[in-house]
Amino acid sequence: MTSDKKRKVYHTMSALKEYVCQVSAEEKAYMAEYLNETDEIRPIKVAEIRQWIMDTDGLHAPTDDFSILRFLRACKFNSEKTKCKLRNYYKQRTNLPEWYSNRNPFLPELQELFYLGVFLPLKKLDNEGRMVVIIRAAAHTPSRHKMSDMLKASLMALDLALRDHEPVTIHGITAILDLGDFTYEHVLQLPPSVIKNLVHAWQGCYPVRIHSLNFINAHRFVNAVLNIFRGFMNSKLKERIHVHSRGKLKLYESLPISILPKEYGGTSDTIKELSEYWKRLIEDNREWFAEEEEYKLTLIK
Repeated sequence: MTSDKKRKVYHTMSALKEYVCQVSAEEKAYMAEYLNETDEIRPIKVAEIRQWIMDTDGLHAPTDDFSILRFLRACKFNSEKTKCKLRNYYKQRTNLPEWYSNRNPFLPELQELFYLGVFLPLKKLDNEGRMVVIIRAAAHTPSRHKMSDMLKASLMALDLALRDHEPVTIHGITAILDLGDFTYEHVLQLPPSVIKNLVHAWQGCYPVRIHSLNFINAHRFVNAVLNIFRGFMNSKLKERIHVHSRGKLKLYESLPISILPKEYGGTSDTIKELSEYWKRLIEDNREWFAEEEEYKLTLIK
């Protein structure tokens, strides 16, 4: 059997995983109003995108209902935008092997970063159904840890969060980027090329809508870096950036205190407990990460 035929058979088998909508009537009303998703249109759009995936040369992507549905929701069920985001997502996986390949969670360099807790989705959603993610941008040591490994560890956690939490595909993410202890050595790990790819992942690739990006504990010199970030952002994402200098933000004023870690003024798990939780979860999904490496966009010459 040729590789193309194998791929088509695999796509057909994965497509058998039928999505069953189990959200509340209130949630369905929200989805219809803000995402253009209804019980009637959902299977039609999913089938359209599935057929497009199967007909697109070089595109190796899962075709089960939920994998496709995540991208449709992120694009408010606009078919062309969905195809673009899907193509971008798998193209980036091909173009950046240092982020997306060899995702073995037991590699020593990744183990250290999981232990440090560089990227921590909170266990509980906020009052709007959004997932809150704390990104501890200066938790690692630049002389010891590569930025590519930090981003690989972070994206592994994000991939699992998007796979296992359907409300996130509906309501999106609030990101808290903690810049406490950020140094010039950390800045040097973020050349414009890395920033460009990172922003592209946020706004052009990943199947999730970002509600807000909150930079906290920001030093004055960080503004120069943030200006580079802004340079690659579209107007919509720029409007969702909020920069808070050290000691100027009380997170519980905008987020439930019950979902925040103790170190951030909350009453939930500590950073250590969250780090251990995500470390175990990522390790338990070692085989899934290996399987995911098969998905990419191979450009046809």
